[in-house]
Amino acid sequence: MSKTPSSESSPRTFAFVTLGCPKNLVDSERMLGKLAQDGYSLTPNADGADVVVINTCGFIEPARQESLGVIREMLELKRQGRVGAVVVAGCLAERKGDDLLKEVPEVDHIVGVFGREEITQVVGRSLLKNRSDEQRSLFRPAPVRAQVDTERLRITPRHYAYLKISEGCDRLCTFCAIPGMRGKHVTKPIEEVLREARELAADGVRELIVVAQDTTYYGLDLYGKVRLAELLRELDKIDGLEWIRILYAYPIHFTDELIEVMATAKKIVPYLDMPLQHINDPMLRRMSRRVDRLSTENLLGRLRKAIPNLTLRTTFIVGFPGETEAEFAELREFMKAFQFERVGVFPYSLEPGTPAARLPDHIPEELKAARRDELMQIQQEIAFAHAQAQIGKEIEVIVDGPDPEAPNCVLARGHADAPEIDCTVRLKGKALRPGDLARARITGADGYDLLARSIKIR
Repeated sequence: MSKTPSSESSPRTFAFVTLGCPKNLVDSERMLGKLAQDGYSLTPNADGADVVVINTCGFIEPARQESLGVIREMLELKRQGRVGAVVVAGCLAERKGDDLLKEVPEVDHIVGVFGREEITQVVGRSLLKNRSDEQRSLFRPAPVRAQVDTERLRITPRHYAYLKISEGCDRLCTFCAIPGMRGKHVTKPIEEVLREARELAADGVRELIVVAQDTTYYGLDLYGKVRLAELLRELDKIDGLEWIRILYAYPIHFTDELIEVMATAKKIVPYLDMPLQHINDPMLRRMSRRVDRLSTENLLGRLRKAIPNLTLRTTFIVGFPGETEAEFAELREFMKAFQFERVGVFPYSLEPGTPAARLPDHIPEELKAARRDELMQIQQEIAFAHAQAQIGKEIEVIVDGPDPEAPNCVLARGHADAPEIDCTVRLKGKALRPGDLARARITGADGYDLLARSIKIR
């Protein structure tokens, strides 16, 4: 049965949809917290809400289409009188600006990436009657030095959270539109990051996942040198945290000090997400990655040597303009030889306004897809073999929640598994609750995932 928005005498209700990456999720949690503090009541169902806020992703075309699909779904509820107003926030709003209102004219307000701190004012205006077109246009304040991410209303499970240490990116890779949406790299001061981390630990977070557009660049703009190693040392001291996981680590500025900290810190898990995108030198130059194969292989070798049982996750782009069969073959053979535990492969997405869009020799979509499928088939064999090799080992896991397919099991993750990205461990054991840390013995493998039995809860 359909619902109608609440009357003016009852508390205003809002629904929230968040799309895109973990960095966007942090923005969503901050906006959720500000709306809740301002007296709005969060409802899990958009049907009947006074206002729906959609925090969009604008990174690549499939993400933009997903965002537009959700916007149109919410606008249909509005046309039926089942939603009062629709506010669009985030990267798609920032990227398309007022042109978004031409595409979806029934949207009540749009707010850019750096307007999230004024979300309560924007939502309030969206609920006013007789708004002018000027009031509906993009609210886009200038970028700030660093956005504060405390006082969030978290939508991740209580035992893990994302910690955003910087905003924006200075890399200017030719395929990427992020600098146009998120601006230049802005480091969040160490003391502010630590304050946020302590707040999260006090709220029950046991696994802290460090994110940024470019994690290893941290500190260079603010302090004149990279300071990720120093930040991680301080995070390692925070009471209550058990695991610290690092995502989005660019291979440049990966210092010996950082490797040493990762190898010796008590709480940093042996896991690293390092998007490489390609390995062929001419391709890396066309992508403006500012690394080459020799330095990349040297870094990967140092990491493997220094950190026992390291799980390396990376991503590759295939079908970039001008990629020849020989260049693709070099990437394929590199993947086979290096045996990454976790890999994502993506066909190149032409992004308007990026330098790569102006390059010659674009690859047909069918060939991009074929190359992606070929690499993913190779990686599947590597990943399945890796999972089989874990049988009989003992690992530490963190419990995420019940296994819907097995009443006597829970879903957990080991050091090798970032939430919502990697594999799971289906764990048998009694009295296991979300957030528990347990010692587990691997008893089998099911494709990418592991089967295990709980030995001891920590």
